[in-house]
Amino acid sequence: MKHARRSSGFTLLELLIALVIIGLLVGIVGPNLFKNLGKSEVTTAQAQIDALAKAIEQYRLDTGHFPRNEQGLIALTQQPSNEPKWHGPYLKKAAPVDPWGKPYVYKTPGSNGREFDILSYGRDGQAGGAGEDADLTN
Repeated sequence: MKHARRSSGFTLLELLIALVIIGLLVGIVGPNLFKNLGKSEVTTAQAQIDALAKAIEQYRLDTGHFPRNEQGLIALTQQPSNEPKWHGPYLKKAAPVDPWGKPYVYKTPGSNGREFDILSYGRDGQAGGAGEDADLTN
């Protein structure tokens, strides 16, 4: 009497079909997913810039002036030695880095008639650019 042999596992053909299906899904869904990832980084950077701008405005209300360039965004979490009217910290933690891992740039006076600028130079970290490489500011 012959015993029927049961094999467990998948055949090579079944594995190849599964890999082809996965490859097709990645090829179709992947580009859209990464496109949205870039948009979310820009949105995150703009939200962080808005939060930093509000903290700077609160600093100005308390002290009567904006942080000086040499103080930068550190003045939002650590009291400058020559600032008796400081009532911070104005942020719960140190100023975040942008979604691309670079620190935000603070400048006063700002450009285009603004009192201050908070800048992220985008994904490429260079002034100018388009798309995800474009500069973001308040």
